[in-house]
Amino acid sequence: MKKTSYHHGNLKEEFLKISFNFIKTEDIEKLTLKILSEATGTSRSAIYRHFSSKDTLIETMIKSCFSELEKEISPPLLDKEGDIIDRLNLSLKKYLEFARNNPHMYQLLFAKKYSNIREELVTVEDSDISGFANLKRAIEEGQESGVIKKEDSYNQAIIIWASLHGLSSMFGDGFLNVDEIYTKLSTTVIEQTISGLLV
Repeated sequence: MKKTSYHHGNLKEEFLKISFNFIKTEDIEKLTLKILSEATGTSRSAIYRHFSSKDTLIETMIKSCFSELEKEISPPLLDKEGDIIDRLNLSLKKYLEFARNNPHMYQLLFAKKYSNIREELVTVEDSDISGFANLKRAIEEGQESGVIKKEDSYNQAIIIWASLHGLSSMFGDGFLNVDEIYTKLSTTVIEQTISGLLV
């Protein structure tokens, strides 16, 4: 990896940028603090001022991934002005697009090895930042308006997420070349998933 120029004020951001670029083509297990040091021409001590260990770096990366995902999926869910079904449709579409366009980030988000880090960072109780919590509330909003079945909103949200995650994983793994039929497949999955919620 070639050395890059940086300003001391954004060194932490530079480390993260290099790390995300690295996992686009390499397994995260191969990422080391030495690689960051050599890429930026900095000392190990400079890295330790921002990340005390590789686990701390990965935790920050996962937090950043969640933040990027939330920016995509939550706004439609929180938009009280729009039709609830249209909002759900757009949010689910944004989720699938994020997974497709950022497979390296998506795989890091849901890697089993880092489940303990993920669970510490985001839970369904994180009312303001959790896309899952926002989805659950949107479902409850639809229930109150008589559009969505009055069932357990948590279970309904899990079913939606399971459908999206399954298809997203297929995109990332290249399974059955689903990328070739992305538009048709994603549209069908979203429509059928939402239709299962309707009264």
